[in-house]
Amino acid sequence: MSLLHFRCKERRRTLRVALTVPLTVRGKTDSGEKFCAQTNSQSVNRHGALFPLEEIVLVGQTLILMNDHTAQSMECRVVSIHRARDGKQYIGVEFMSPETNFWHMQFPIPGSKPLRRTIPSKASA
Repeated sequence: MSLLHFRCKERRRTLRVALTVPLTVRGKTDSGEKFCAQTNSQSVNRHGALFPLEEIVLVGQTLILMNDHTAQSMECRVVSIHRARDGKQYIGVEFMSPETNFWHMQFPIPGSKPLRRTIPSKASA
């Protein structure tokens, strides 16, 4: 596994990629009221995403995430909630069925090394 910081190891099953995708988030607030919110992903991986959300949700809560580019919807679970210094709330979610390629892209596996170009050797004159 690759090191994220000298004190903690990267725990994600696939690497995170900074990708902005317009999203529609549907769910219920902690008080039980239904909501529908527009937001953009901040980063994504094969199994989930991180995005800002104004509505109050709880860890473990189920949300419906819709990719506005493809109109594909996916059920996901809130796994983390972080408040940034700018006052925004960032929600980390994981998909309930990760075998679906919600982002329509390939992700490298953690610990994989980037491909290296081979430099052709010069022929002696």
